[in-house]
Amino acid sequence: QVLVVESGGGLVQPGGSLRLSCVASGIIFSFESVAWYRQAPGNERELVATIFTDGRTVYQAAVKSRFTTSRNNAKNTVYLEMNTLKLEDTAVYYCNAYVNKRYYWGQGTQVTVSS
Repeated sequence: QVLVVESGGGLVQPGGSLRLSCVASGIIFSFESVAWYRQAPGNERELVATIFTDGRTVYQAAVKSRFTTSRNNAKNTVYLEMNTLKLEDTAVYYCNAYVNKRYYWGQGTQVTVSS
């Protein structure tokens, strides 16, 4: 059984920073691409960033210059570094990890940007 867990969310002022983590645990044979999504109240879940097995990254235009995703394969962990946070970044952030040839969702972590 594989478990994917996000952490690192919280309350931050506009212009602040947070680092989210997405950790896969269990019996893992392959830890491949991981995508970060977010969902604000009343909105559809949207794709924020993806990191592929080879380290290539793709970002949504709205976050491209502010967010950075990286990975530590030895720890089956992916990070999302979020800088210069804006009010509109407030959402629940989820990771979707491709592990052992299946996709797994985490439970989400709340990010609130407020003054």
